[in-house]
Amino acid sequence: MLLNFDIVELIKTWGYIGLFFIVFAESGLFFGFFLPGDSLLFTAGFLASQNFLNIVVLVPLLIIAAISGDSVGYWMGRRFGNWLMRQKETFFFQKKYMTRAQEFYDKHGGKTIVMARFVPAVRTFAPVVAGMAKMHYRTFLSFNIFGGIFWSAGMLLLGYFLGSLIPDIDKYLLPIVGVIIIVSVLPGVIHFIKESKKK
Repeated sequence: MLLNFDIVELIKTWGYIGLFFIVFAESGLFFGFFLPGDSLLFTAGFLASQNFLNIVVLVPLLIIAAISGDSVGYWMGRRFGNWLMRQKETFFFQKKYMTRAQEFYDKHGGKTIVMARFVPAVRTFAPVVAGMAKMHYRTFLSFNIFGGIFWSAGMLLLGYFLGSLIPDIDKYLLPIVGVIIIVSVLPGVIHFIKESKKK
């Protein structure tokens, strides 16, 4: 419950600059894995429908943040990936997320860059893994652009249109954001259960 109000207050306090940095960091900087990407985008879209923000500014700004964040993650992986894997774990760097992203990449290839956008933690490390795997940058960029647009614009516009269409949607914002968080985390939980059964 507090998470939702924290997100609303965060957006109102930090505005466009804060949103840009959070989406950029969660998209490709390894310390951004814990940031609330999906719910943040949805809530920003909702606040735009209530005239706290401008959706015309938000959509291109956060698409750029998502795409550029992934590109930075790619180059970090390409240049420092092997060094990263030799480092000790900290709160900001968890090897299990890197491993999960690697498994995702091994299974789905380039499509991982698009699919991972909707899986917390994996979306942060997927571009790093793509860089480590030496995926051709043009190939990576094409998936990155499509995924960045689909995820950022999709979540923003979903929040915006629901906020515009449903009367008093602010009363339902908390459960809606809760559902988004659950749906985002669900793939990771399912994967964990499957892996546990295999072991």
